[in-house]
Amino acid sequence: MTATDQPSTLLATLGGAYYTRESIFAAEQSQILESMWFCAVRCADLANPGQFRKIEVGSESVLVVRGRDGMLRAFLNVCRHRGAQLCTVSEGEVRRNIRCPYHAWTYALDGKLVAAPNIAGLTDENGAGIDRYRYGLVPVALTEWLGYAWVCLADKPPSFADTVIGDVTNRLGDPTAIDRYGIEDLQVGHREVYDVAANWKLIVENFMECYHCASIHPELVEVLPEFSKGLAAQYYVGHGAEFGSDVAGFTVDGSAGFGALPGITAEQDRRYYAITVKPTVFINLVPDHIIFHRMYPMSADRTVVECDWLYTPDVVSTGRDVSRSVELFHRVNQQDFDACERTQPAMSSRAYRHGGVLVPAEHHIAEFHQWVVSRLGAEGMNHER
Repeated sequence: MTATDQPSTLLATLGGAYYTRESIFAAEQSQILESMWFCAVRCADLANPGQFRKIEVGSESVLVVRGRDGMLRAFLNVCRHRGAQLCTVSEGEVRRNIRCPYHAWTYALDGKLVAAPNIAGLTDENGAGIDRYRYGLVPVALTEWLGYAWVCLADKPPSFADTVIGDVTNRLGDPTAIDRYGIEDLQVGHREVYDVAANWKLIVENFMECYHCASIHPELVEVLPEFSKGLAAQYYVGHGAEFGSDVAGFTVDGSAGFGALPGITAEQDRRYYAITVKPTVFINLVPDHIIFHRMYPMSADRTVVECDWLYTPDVVSTGRDVSRSVELFHRVNQQDFDACERTQPAMSSRAYRHGGVLVPAEHHIAEFHQWVVSRLGAEGMNHER
């Protein structure tokens, strides 16, 4: 048997155009970001009636707002009159209603049109009085899970159970495993926002593999020694990387953290699980806290990443020092994002016109690439792998 008869250990990646071309990014906005469930905001951040958060979902601006009835709702951030953007600040709180600054059309927190200049004399195209809900804000589907509000702009949203919960179940191998961490009851002990000069897919790909861990994550490898072997962080269903024998906790120096979350099992203790939820969420499970990443793709070469470190309420309310656990993954994030930013410029090089290669430890990334191309349909097929 000759060398050419041997099966290849290298797989082709996507070509560089998938990370730079605006037409590809526009297709991703439409076919992925605006068509799937998108993790928008931590529900507890909008605790009071009238509190809102403005987020970018694909090409759309979306408002998530707490109603007077205590419910969270989402709407397109567009006035139904002449299309002015209702809210331009990223977050805030309104006293009673949402008022357009252009012509003063005013909406209740449930989206109903409640006031407009001379509204009493206005009629619709059929001569009838204005239907306050028909001319109200355009609603966006919203569901709450793990203490976060997830929104979907699709007219017919995909099954949340099959997509979002399905991704978690497929990774952990047990549909109840995630519930034992009680994520919805935890509180934000620290939050970092990273503005990354890289395509969102580069960040996903980086998170999915650990071939790079020994090269750029010395602190992480000290805590999780098996990562020094270059194994994927998610390399088989149900696997959690075990802490080193001399490591007391998931901290920057391996020192003890906090008591284990009350619901986790002995099998989950002293283990790290990494979960990718398509398209833009990463969840890291460790015994005493959760690290929850949300990505907001802003352009072909810019992604905002918001990362929450979640702890039990007693840790947060008593002001316990979380800096050592925060510092570990903050360094990991900085190291990862620096690597992605070093990679982004080369995506437009002729050297990467037809892509690069995946070594065996990265082969599962090819499934992500296939998924992206399948979501893009004809637009994706127009570009060589």
